[in-house]
Amino acid sequence: MMKARAHLYISGRVQGVYYRGFTEELAESLGLAGWVRNLHDRRVEAVFEGEKTVIEEAIRKCRSGPPASHVTGIDVSWEEKLEGFRDFSIRY
Repeated sequence: MMKARAHLYISGRVQGVYYRGFTEELAESLGLAGWVRNLHDRRVEAVFEGEKTVIEEAIRKCRSGPPASHVTGIDVSWEEKLEGFRDFSIRY
């Protein structure tokens, strides 16, 4: 079982369209831990920790997002050090 951590910066119409809630539900349904938050520059930042293949599936789904969103890009960096989150949360 390969544990991994991905740090995402999501661009496009991703604020005010339920993107954070979508990401939280997605992560919980896939058994991933981490967090998501809005940034001042209108992007959304997220961290997923869990099985690498499951994180890759989450990233694919994040490219679509909720119906009102329009994702124009996702910058993903894979990080070595896990923080060991127990669950997934929306940060404010």
